[in-house]
Amino acid sequence: MAKKRKNNDSTFNGKVPAALPTYQPITETIETNYMPYVMSVIVSRAIPEIDGFKPAHRKLLYTMYKMGLLTGPRTKSANVVGQTMRLSPHGDAAIYETLVRLTRGNEALLHPFIDSKGSFGKQYSRNMAYAASRYTEVKLDPFCSEIFSGIDKNAVDFVPNYDNTTVEPTLLPTTFPNILLSPNIGIAVGMACSICSFNLGELCDATIALLKNPKTSPEKILDILKAPDFSTGASIIYDREQMAEIYRTGRGCFKMRARYTYDKRANCIDIIQIPYSTTIELIMKKITELVKDGKLKEIVDFRDEIDLHGFKLTIDLRRGTDPDLLMAKLYKLTPLEDSFDCNFNILVNGVPRLMGVVEILEEWINFRIGCYRRELNFELNKKQEKLHLLLGLGKILLDIDKAIRIVRSTELESKVVPNLMEAFSIDEVQAEYIAEIKLRHLNREYIINRIREIEDLQKEIAELEDLISDELKLKAKIAQQLAVVKKKYAKPRKTQLICASEIEEPDEEVFVENYNVRVLLTKEGYFKKITLQSLRGNDEQKLKEGDEIIDSEECDNKSEFFFITDKARLYRVKVADFEPVKASALGDFLPAKLSMENDERPIMMKVIADNILDHHIIYLFENGKGLRVPMSAYQTKSNRRKLSGVYSTVSPIVAAIYESEPVDIMLINSASRAIVISSDLIPVKTTRTAVGVSLINLRGKHTLVTAYKDFADKYENAASYRKRKIPATGVLLPDSR
Repeated sequence: MAKKRKNNDSTFNGKVPAALPTYQPITETIETNYMPYVMSVIVSRAIPEIDGFKPAHRKLLYTMYKMGLLTGPRTKSANVVGQTMRLSPHGDAAIYETLVRLTRGNEALLHPFIDSKGSFGKQYSRNMAYAASRYTEVKLDPFCSEIFSGIDKNAVDFVPNYDNTTVEPTLLPTTFPNILLSPNIGIAVGMACSICSFNLGELCDATIALLKNPKTSPEKILDILKAPDFSTGASIIYDREQMAEIYRTGRGCFKMRARYTYDKRANCIDIIQIPYSTTIELIMKKITELVKDGKLKEIVDFRDEIDLHGFKLTIDLRRGTDPDLLMAKLYKLTPLEDSFDCNFNILVNGVPRLMGVVEILEEWINFRIGCYRRELNFELNKKQEKLHLLLGLGKILLDIDKAIRIVRSTELESKVVPNLMEAFSIDEVQAEYIAEIKLRHLNREYIINRIREIEDLQKEIAELEDLISDELKLKAKIAQQLAVVKKKYAKPRKTQLICASEIEEPDEEVFVENYNVRVLLTKEGYFKKITLQSLRGNDEQKLKEGDEIIDSEECDNKSEFFFITDKARLYRVKVADFEPVKASALGDFLPAKLSMENDERPIMMKVIADNILDHHIIYLFENGKGLRVPMSAYQTKSNRRKLSGVYSTVSPIVAAIYESEPVDIMLINSASRAIVISSDLIPVKTTRTAVGVSLINLRGKHTLVTAYKDFADKYENAASYRKRKIPATGVLLPDSR
């Protein structure tokens, strides 16, 4: 029996080799894989188009329109969601969330598009959840008649839906600039949009002004369209230059603050409107933190009192609290004052563009002219078709009996139309129309009445052709439509304007709780703020091994102090900027807290007193020189927090000593020789970078290594080191003899 031959092919060993990896340049990967996703998010999801809608909004509203919900009764939201899924492939949850935001009940829009019944949550609360779609009911608000005007008259293009079973509009032919009426926020890939809402009446007036005069200045538009307007009301801190910049560029931000009332009898503040960009939960969370930290001792209690009458956040006050002062504090510390960031990114013909308000209105006008012209062309074609039929009908008026005879004498039905065409010299469309006329209408009265319409139709067609060809007349018609929209739907402003110059900013000290503290600075650069209450019975300070306290003072929490560092810098700091610690803690590491250089360390600390300009700082250097610099040399026009070049850097600094009155100073050199001199002997130099004068004689390579202001507990018999003149030769210290 023959043996089975082995496969000795060393390449395969009986196995099919795996495919070798292929390499693709990263640029090609981005183009083929990433860019389609990016464009899909930008164009089909996150950024609104010139009609003011994102695709999700448009699909939902158009579905409701086709369901007859513009005039019919409400239906369950679940029905709407189910029908919308024919146009939107993103699932029922996303569709229902879109619906919720467009409802009257959610209060996110100045002019809601959906009339709702049931619980739809609130825009100003993230915890007030909306009910399930099977419990709520909706229909289109009558206001929606303005966004669908002309949609059945070929005003916009239609495209197939995602599975080619039906069609949907690419845009909605809104009769007003909805792009600036409805707020829109979207995050795409590499770009985002944040469009605030404006008052409908002001928006219509501004658009009419541009329609009448395209050269209307942005300043004039700003006079008409004063500022954004939000469904949550509140107040805008109005800065005209800031607002003009937003109108011009489409970018910028403005501040908003809540509105409140004070109930004197109940001694409570009622917050009744909050900025659009925040929620009641964020506000309450921040107030809770501040109350727990003891920074809002004026507040006894606060609670959410939202009810059927609208928003309300009630804050109970302690007796004697000034409500206006407390609100100023809350504006500064909580989201009761918040910013709205504007980023007017809009899709125009499928391309994202950042535009200012005037440019957006100009683009909308161009869009609206195109929609209205298409609508008029649709009507023109209908009238021309009708005129064409009536002109054919007019020809049989000359001999109705002949037409009847032709119909009766024609044996085949298919020959009726050709015979009529031949007999009266009319085309097939006209002959078909005549052949379909009912027998009862084949009388002279009916035909004469229809013929009389020809003259009116010809007049209407001429007017339409004139209107379509004249852009000025088109703009005038659009302006008339805007005036009607304003008259029917405009509402007073909800968001008030407060001039920035009218707001009196209270002194920051008002916001700082005051109490007595002790502040300490260590040689290694650690700083402690300890309350005097915490120090009672516990004066032992925890320090790093080898560290020591170099400055210690008592002051209050509203005080300010300054540090001098070994890099010739002065840092001015507030005591309130530091949190209090216990004596058992190391404290704050100043170089990190004040963003100093890696090898920079503080060498002196002093609390700022009222008469500080009359005092001096004594600087002592390794080369044995020293000088006194008056504090007035550090006075600046602005309240600068950091000052460089506060002393000479010719020789390394040994010590900086604050002098409010003459003081004795001990200087010790590297040869362990010391002198004690009065600070009066050190000359005053008004120039900060002066090198000073010699204070202690140094031989060879010896240097000054230490300087003490408080030395009595370190060295006894200090009188033996006292010198009356400078420079002086040091006396050998006892430990070195």
